[in-house]
Amino acid sequence: MELDGGTFAMDLRSDVVRRAWQQVTEKGRVDQELGLELYRDAPMNELCILANHLKERRHGKNVHFNLNLHVNTTNICVLACRFCAFRKGPKHEDAYALSTEQYLDRVRPLASTIDEVHSVGGLHPEWRIEHYEEIYRATKAEFPHISLKSLTAVEVKHIGKRSGVSIRETLTRLRDSGLDSLPGGGAEILVDSVRDRICRGKESSEEYLSIHRTAHQLGIPTNCTMLFGTVETMADRITHLHLLRSLQDETSGFQCFVPYPFLPDHTRLPEAQIPTGQEVIRTIAISRIMLDNIPHLKAYRMNIGDHLASIGILSGADDIDGTVQQEEIMHAAGSTTPQNTGLEGLIRLIESTGQHAVQRNTIYTQFEPRTLKNLPRTRNLPVAG
Repeated sequence: MELDGGTFAMDLRSDVVRRAWQQVTEKGRVDQELGLELYRDAPMNELCILANHLKERRHGKNVHFNLNLHVNTTNICVLACRFCAFRKGPKHEDAYALSTEQYLDRVRPLASTIDEVHSVGGLHPEWRIEHYEEIYRATKAEFPHISLKSLTAVEVKHIGKRSGVSIRETLTRLRDSGLDSLPGGGAEILVDSVRDRICRGKESSEEYLSIHRTAHQLGIPTNCTMLFGTVETMADRITHLHLLRSLQDETSGFQCFVPYPFLPDHTRLPEAQIPTGQEVIRTIAISRIMLDNIPHLKAYRMNIGDHLASIGILSGADDIDGTVQQEEIMHAAGSTTPQNTGLEGLIRLIESTGQHAVQRNTIYTQFEPRTLKNLPRTRNLPVAG
């Protein structure tokens, strides 16, 4: 598809896609009403063509990734969200809670070949802010080159409540101890009637947005997410995207959006309407179209698998996460995506779609083109474990 706007419009046959493109060109964005119509009614191929066109206007054929490791601090949680297969009670035989030294032990084997540690976990009933400060300070002292992307909004809320300090003070202290960014998990669907059914007791929709707003005000960049395919409607998803877009209008603090479908295995939400592969791709596409002010969109392969991720980066996504290693939360819910893909595997996946692999840092300020042809064999990451 040509990137010239006139040529592009002439190739569109669907009325709703044509109207969406007209809104983009005339007003800069698609409104909620048309967004829902587009999501529901647009032919799959033209929806993805429009999303990919918008992605290429911003990023060309570049697809970004980084060299990262997931370390989950604890699976013990005071909540029991109905969709979660990761959570354990404190007396469960598989429950764990990492000390600072145990946390560092998980990072050390891969520290020389990663630039980010992504850490989230359960809401531990005893941990206070000092535990996280100790982990972050120790990690930064030993691995100053590693960016710490850590804590969902509900973790921030829980830490602050347990410690008797405000959200702003919580984030300020964590930032000053080494926290670099928030990953954005836990948004689920930002409609409280849905949250009451799938994650009662977590932060409200407004609390999620407020915590991210505060992080942005403190200079902490964040990602944002959407878990879809539980009990929400298509209109709820569009509302979710609108709320994220509105906060981004205010703060410009979101750097990447990550949509991911509910994985049903071993969880407690039998009424969930599990998304098909086609619905996953439609959601990636509509997300790119609606979130005109959030620069990056991730096809999260740890959740959707490499095959759908490779389609996703041709349907609006410009990011494919990273080398990851040791991911637990999605795999507890049923993901079978390999965790030992490594640098070469990621580049191969991206190049197989005709896109250009670009290695990035956590906050999307440093970029380095990568190709299989010019990749030194020594840069492959070892398999974790």
